Amino acid sequence: MLEHCAHARYVWNLAVEQHLHWRPGWASAPGYAEQSRQLTEARSEFAWLAAGSQTVQQQALRDFAQAMARFFAGTHRRPTWRKAGVHEGFRIVGRRGGHWDIRRLSRKVGQVRIPKVGWVRFRWSRDIPTEAKSFRVNRDRAGRWHVCFAVIPPVIEGPGTGAVVGVDRGVAVSAALSTGELLTVPGPRKAEAKRLRRLQRRLARAARGSNRRKRIKTAIARLKARQTDRRKDWADKTSTDLARRFDLIRVEDLKIKNMVRSARGTIATPGVNVRAKAGLNRSIHAAGWGNLASRLEHKAAGRIEKIRPAYTSQTCHACGHRAAENRESQAVFRCRACGHTDHADVNAAKNIAAGHAVTARGALQPSGGAMNREPQPVPSSV
Repeated sequence: MLEHCAHARYVWNLAVEQHLHWRPGWASAPGYAEQSRQLTEARSEFAWLAAGSQTVQQQALRDFAQAMARFFAGTHRRPTWRKAGVHEGFRIVGRRGGHWDIRRLSRKVGQVRIPKVGWVRFRWSRDIPTEAKSFRVNRDRAGRWHVCFAVIPPVIEGPGTGAVVGVDRGVAVSAALSTGELLTVPGPRKAEAKRLRRLQRRLARAARGSNRRKRIKTAIARLKARQTDRRKDWADKTSTDLARRFDLIRVEDLKIKNMVRSARGTIATPGVNVRAKAGLNRSIHAAGWGNLASRLEHKAAGRIEKIRPAYTSQTCHACGHRAAENRESQAVFRCRACGHTDHADVNAAKNIAAGHAVTARGALQPSGGAMNREPQPVPSSV
């Protein structure tokens, strides 16, 4: 199966290289039909490529053609290189009628036939829908193999009560709801964090290319895979719960890719607080902001609204007064005008739930447009 992964990656990268050489004014880059013909010639010339599965290699070309079509349609980014050790996987499409060789051995064990490999056992974690027409075999960095059957899950129906919730995503609190709930992604345990630091020190001393370094990198990958699994599990359970409880879910329209850019700068203009910014970037990734938002869009399609996040954490939900001093700390919000106190993230979530939008003047108004409050002086005590 590792050879299948290598062949699929090799064919994919060749297709990427062909399209990267194309320049305006030249004849069009080869499509799937031409690339498939070239693959047949390459298999007849190179024995190591012919030893692999033609089904796997041709499917990699089909996937690349589909990726390019989506890129030209403007829905996806341009397909790029695949790297060994990172992109280990291949896809199998069922025969006519969408069927392949698959059988169930027991309640938790099944088998699937892979070309030139034979029957491979896998853990039967859930029933496989009949509409599944392809499956993908992946190997993650921790060395674990996964088989994924491609099915678009049905959308979760809302309760029909008209309930609205606002979700404020943060670092200390992964997701604060306008209902007052504070949700946090489970992080690594103390023993795991201690072992990770010890393994990272060993990795720094290991010689590059040595077997010892490979073993240490695999051990680190297994620890990080556990954290990734917990983060994905939390995002799936949280998004399912929100989709079932609320008819309308409002989240911040965050540009996460821009927020996690490095602060290193250049030699002429070096960055400032580079290590602090790197730590913040890691915390943002660990909080699972993007994963939670994407899962909500999948499960509650048509019921997600993205709200501009400007000033939501500085505006009092009770009176509308906006000032940076209102947020005393990461967790404490105390309005300087009316004295309203609340958890800072919950106050921001309530503003998001109300559908606040920033006007051209910079004032923060509810979506109804009834208020336009300017900062007021703090009332003096009598």
